[in-house]
Amino acid sequence: MADWIGYQWLAKRYGVSPVQPFRTESAIAGSRSTVRDNGYIHEFYPPVARPVDTLAGHLTFALKHEGIHLEFLARLFDAAPVADLEAWVAAEPTGQYARRSGFLYEYLTGRQLAFPGVVAGNYVTALDEETYLTASQPVNNPRWRVRDNLPGTRDYCPLVLRTARVRRAEQYDCARHLADLEVEFGADVLQRSVVWLTIKESRASFAIEHEERHVDRVRRFASVIEQRCGRYDQPLSERALGELQAQILGPRAMRYGVRRSPVFVGEADGFTEVVHYIAPNWDDAPVLLSGLRGFASRTAGASALVRAAVLSFGFVYIHPMSDGNGRISRFLINDVLRRDKAIPAPFILPVSATITSSVVNRRGYDQVLELFSRPLMRKYAEAWRFGAEQVAADGVHYNLQFDAYQDALPVWRYPDMTDHVEYLAEVVQTTIEQEMRKEAGYLRSLRVARERAKQVIEGPDGDIDRIIPSVRDHGGKLSNKLLKEFPALADKAIAGELVATIQAAFAQP
Repeated sequence: MADWIGYQWLAKRYGVSPVQPFRTESAIAGSRSTVRDNGYIHEFYPPVARPVDTLAGHLTFALKHEGIHLEFLARLFDAAPVADLEAWVAAEPTGQYARRSGFLYEYLTGRQLAFPGVVAGNYVTALDEETYLTASQPVNNPRWRVRDNLPGTRDYCPLVLRTARVRRAEQYDCARHLADLEVEFGADVLQRSVVWLTIKESRASFAIEHEERHVDRVRRFASVIEQRCGRYDQPLSERALGELQAQILGPRAMRYGVRRSPVFVGEADGFTEVVHYIAPNWDDAPVLLSGLRGFASRTAGASALVRAAVLSFGFVYIHPMSDGNGRISRFLINDVLRRDKAIPAPFILPVSATITSSVVNRRGYDQVLELFSRPLMRKYAEAWRFGAEQVAADGVHYNLQFDAYQDALPVWRYPDMTDHVEYLAEVVQTTIEQEMRKEAGYLRSLRVARERAKQVIEGPDGDIDRIIPSVRDHGGKLSNKLLKEFPALADKAIAGELVATIQAAFAQP
């Protein structure tokens, strides 16, 4: 059994365990060593490094060496005797870790310690700006002389570690890479690709939900993306979300507005009962949504890619609307990138198309969602069941019973979004540098093929554009349908020259 120190010692001492794993775990061993494992760190220290076995001793060690884990701290402050914390801050009123702990206690619990306040000393930051995404404009807390640079609010404060991949995401210049595509393919080709990319994004967004065959829905969502991206002053306000939802769902939806009933992802058909994820209680959803707006406000000016990831995935986990949450969350990606001027109008990044472009990519999307949902459901595996049917305030009939809404609230409030940022950054880079390049290349080749085909046969663009993909789809052969429709193609010499011309247009680099 490991000889834990820091957060793990506190977890064992006070019987508190977080849903989200600690990014860094520390233990006493024979010598100093570090083991890194897929984004997580295991630190081993010699016995001389052991802190005093008190709340103050191990919390000081944790804050100094293991970082900030808001979910765990929220749980710890509810479990540890408040008198121990008050004694610590009274004994070290100017100590930076005592002050941070006092500040975080009041921030996370909403309760005030019996402490008169710090009267002297320099301000310290709540988060290390080199280590975490922080608020763009910190606010001084004079009671603790702590500079509150947390990226959110007590109602919702996600954390993003500035790993090497996150730092690359912060530096990634979407607009410059789009400009490079414009230089390579020409403004006209790139602009013409925008229309198709918007439709492609809409279709792929429905494919994620296995509903890509609903043509009217695809067109409706594409219209929303085209018309609404970057246009709302407050896209996460209930008014804006209600408008978006109504436009996305159309006039025949059964439910509109913020939900007033339970939401879960899984199957419950009388034969199979599987729950992959349970969303927050309906009474907490509006508060969490308000906190998400707070994050958007406090991080304004930070990396657009980072903000887009947190706002999109955060919206998915909160699941505040009665329907359309997935589509709205993917709309938010382009909305944030457009709003933050990372992507100029009228470009739309078909990120959903990249996600659904292969089984591997689709699995990657599911895996990043499971990083949050699996630990949550593992922790509360015995807390849910299907029982008697009830009717919620919004008229929804449901039979899911979940007994741990309150206990699970800290994980919904304080998610670790590091992996989500890394994931979306990779998707966006692939979208611009591969998917959009491929699409622009296809359109350029199509234009060349059309121009050269007209040197072989005469016909309107619409007819030529039907022949070209048919030739490509049939391995360089003209279909019988085309041969019947266009008698000129019955001439084998003309047909052979046309096929060769089209193939050459798409073969050139």
